[in-house]
Amino acid sequence: MPWAEATLAALGRAGFRAGEARRAVVSLLGEQTCCLTAQEIFDLLRQRGDGVGVASVYRTLDLLVEQRLVQRLQVDPGSARYERLHDADDHHHHLVCDDCGKVEAFSDDSLELAIDAVAGSVGYTVQGHDVVLRGACGDCR
Repeated sequence: MPWAEATLAALGRAGFRAGEARRAVVSLLGEQTCCLTAQEIFDLLRQRGDGVGVASVYRTLDLLVEQRLVQRLQVDPGSARYERLHDADDHHHHLVCDDCGKVEAFSDDSLELAIDAVAGSVGYTVQGHDVVLRGACGDCR
C-alpha cells in the first residue's frame, strides 16, 4: 500500500478525520524522497493549487510526528525539516551544507553495520537512528 494511503488509514484508525488540508499534506509527503521544511511544503501545495493554509500545514505535521508517521529532523539551526518514515529499504541519512543550506540524502551499508556494532557493544537495541553530516557541498567548497 502506498505511504499516503497507509498514513490516512492509520489516522482514521486513530480517530482523526482526513480533511482536505490533511489529505493534501499527506499526499505531497508521500511523493517526496527526502525532507522538506514546513514552508517548502506550503509553497509546493500552493504551486499545485491546493488552498491549504500554513497553519494547517503545521498542525498536520505536528499530528503526523505525534502519530509516528513522519519524522521531524533538526538539520538546520532554528528550522525543522519533515519527511515520511521510510520502510527499511528506503532508509537514508542526510548531508547538510552549512553555507547554502542544501540537503542531500545518502545511504551507506557500512555505516549501518557500524551503528549496529556500536549498539551491540554497549547492550542497546536500536529501534531507529538519524545521521546528519554537516559541511560544505561541492558548489560551496
